[in-house]
Amino acid sequence: MTKFLISFPAPAMTVPAEDLPAVGEAARQVIRAAKAAGVYVFGGGINGAVAPVRVAPDGSVSHGTYPQTRELDGGFCVLELPSREDALLWSARIAAACRCAQELREFGDDPES
Repeated sequence: MTKFLISFPAPAMTVPAEDLPAVGEAARQVIRAAKAAGVYVFGGGINGAVAPVRVAPDGSVSHGTYPQTRELDGGFCVLELPSREDALLWSARIAAACRCAQELREFGDDPES
């Protein structure tokens, strides 16, 4: 089984405010289905109210991010699935629920994780 990251940046979700409760419930229904299917690992959203920091090998902390991750925000979930085809199907379900396209990425295999 392979773990897949399914995610979207916050600006991709352009739904009217009055539709947000329905979108949230639709997304939760897909997550409940993933849990029932035994493929859900974890998920959530990046908390934009908390500023990111970088922690160096010596433990020192600096404010900010790497330049290429400055725009890391939005929602995500990690599913463990038997194939990329299954990941595409779950991504489509999440995209329909969230009303925006999803990015699909595959985690590299690490036998100790």
